[in-house]
Amino acid sequence: MKITNTIHFRNLRGDILGGITTAVVALPMALAFGIASGAGAAAGLWGAILVGFFAALFGGAPSLISEPTGPMTVIVTAVIAELTASHPETGLAMAFTVVMMAGGFQILFGVLRLGRYITMLPYNVISGFMTGIGVILIFVQLAPFLGQETPKGGAIGVIKNLPMLIANLNPWETLLGIITLVILFLYPSRWKNIVPPQLIALIIGTLVSMFLLNGVEIRTIGTIGEITPGLPQLQMPTFSGENLRLMFVNAIILGTVGSIDCLLTCVVSDGLTRQEHKSNKELVGQGIANIITGLCGGIAGSGATTPTVVNIQAGGRTALSGITRALILLIIVLWAAPLTSGIPLSVLAGIVLKVGINIIDWGFLKRVHKISWKAAGIVYGVVLLTVFVDLMIAVAVGLFIANILTIDRLSQLQSNSVKAITDADDQIVLSPEESKVLDAANGRVLLFHLSGPMIFGVAKAISREHRAIENYDVLIVDLGEVPVLGVTSSLTLENAIQEAIDAGREVIIVGATGKVKSRLETLGVAGLIADQNWMDSRLNALKEGLRIVQSGETMVSHS
Repeated sequence: MKITNTIHFRNLRGDILGGITTAVVALPMALAFGIASGAGAAAGLWGAILVGFFAALFGGAPSLISEPTGPMTVIVTAVIAELTASHPETGLAMAFTVVMMAGGFQILFGVLRLGRYITMLPYNVISGFMTGIGVILIFVQLAPFLGQETPKGGAIGVIKNLPMLIANLNPWETLLGIITLVILFLYPSRWKNIVPPQLIALIIGTLVSMFLLNGVEIRTIGTIGEITPGLPQLQMPTFSGENLRLMFVNAIILGTVGSIDCLLTCVVSDGLTRQEHKSNKELVGQGIANIITGLCGGIAGSGATTPTVVNIQAGGRTALSGITRALILLIIVLWAAPLTSGIPLSVLAGIVLKVGINIIDWGFLKRVHKISWKAAGIVYGVVLLTVFVDLMIAVAVGLFIANILTIDRLSQLQSNSVKAITDADDQIVLSPEESKVLDAANGRVLLFHLSGPMIFGVAKAISREHRAIENYDVLIVDLGEVPVLGVTSSLTLENAIQEAIDAGREVIIVGATGKVKSRLETLGVAGLIADQNWMDSRLNALKEGLRIVQSGETMVSHS
C-alpha cells in the first residue's frame, strides 16, 4: 500500500489555489479554536499547520483539509480544564499527551480496518451528538462574547453563572462580538468564494477595536496577545498515575470523535469530487498528524467540512492543496505572528459561536418528530446527555437504544417468516404435489418453515409458533431459505426439536447446508436426528412424513 496520499502535479494550479484559499479560511478559525480550547492562539495555529500537513501527506482522501474543528475543540477544552485544575504545572502537557494518545488510537482503528464501521452509526445518534457539540460550543463562548472569563465546569458552569455573566457584561466587547455575528450572518454568499467571511469579520472587528474604541476607559478590551514567532517547543509525553484512567478515556473519546468527524467529511468530499477515499488509510494519516501535533503543542484536529468544500470549489484535487495550505500558515506563524496580537477575544468568540450554530443539525431537528417519536427521542436524548453528562456516554446510550429499536423492528419483520402449518394454505408457497401430500397427512405432519436471517430477536417467534400446534406426529423443519442461523435462534430451534423427540415424534431437517448445517452440528443437533432424516428436498421430506404417519396408523389398526 502506498504510504503517502495522492500527490501529482497535473492539477498544480488548482491545488495551489485551493491551498491559498483554505489558508485564508484557516487563519481566523485556528486562532479562534486555540483560544477557545484554553491552550492559546499559538496552539490553534500549530494544530492547523501540523494536522493539515501530515494528514494531507499520509491520509487517504486527496481533497480533504484537516484542522482543529468544533467537536475536537470541545473535547480538548474539557481535557485541558480537567487536567490543569488538578495539575496546574503539568496539566497542559498532559492534555497534549492525550492528543498524542488519541492519535495512537486512530492509527489502531486504521490498522484494525475499522474505517467502514465508524461511519455506520445511526444518523439520529450522529445528529444528536453533533447538535450537542454545537450547543456546548455556544455556551462556552458566551462568557468571552460578553467580555467575561469562562466559568469552570464547561457548559453547565456557564448555565449556572449565566445571570452573573449577563449582569457584568462588558458592553464594548459584547458590541464587537455582535458586529462579528452580524457580518457572518449577513455576508453575501457570492463573496464567500472570493474572501471568507471569518477573515472579514476578524479584520473589521480588530480595526473597530483598535481605532474606534481606542479611547474607551471603562475597561480594556481583551486581545489574544503577542504570539512569539518561531518553531514550537516539544511537549514530551507526561503522565500522572491518578489521572491515567481519565487521560485514557478522553484519548479514546477524542480519537473516536475525530475519526467520525473526519470520515463523514470524507463522504462529503467523495460526493463533490467523485473520488473514493481510503478510510483506513485516512485514519492512520489522522493518527500520525495528531501524534505530531501533540508533540509540538498543537490542539487536535480532523477533517473539516467547510475548508474541504472551499478547497474543492477552488480547484484542489490532490494532497498538494492541503500541503500548500499548511506551508502558507507556517510562513504566517514564523514571520507575521506579531500582527495577530491585537485581535479581540470577543471577535474570536463570535466566530466560534457561529461555528456552534452551524454545527447544530437544524434541518433534521425540524423534521425528526415527523419521522417517529422514537427517532426524536433518541436525538434529543443524545443532545441532553452530550451537554449535561458525557460525550461518550451520549454516543453509547444513543447507539444502544437505536440498535435495540432496529433489532426489534427487524425481529418483527422476520417473525412473519416463521410459519408452523399442518395443512396447505396460503402462508407459504407450496407446489401442487407438496400441498397434496401435506393435506393427505390430515394435520399429523407439522411443516415448520423458516426463511431469511434468523437473528436472536426471532427466537421468541420460533418458540411461539412451534408450541401453538400440539397434535402432530412428524416435525419437518424447513431451513432451505435460511442463510444465517444466529446462536440464540439455533438454541431455540434445538429446544423445539428436543421437545418433539421427547414427545416421541419423528423429526426431519430439510435444506440445511453450509454454515447453517455446521451450526446445528456444532450444537449437537446432528446427534438427535437420524442420518436419513437430513434431506435436501421438501417434497421428499413431506412424503417421508406421510409414510411415517400412515405406517403408524396401520400399526394402530392391526393392534
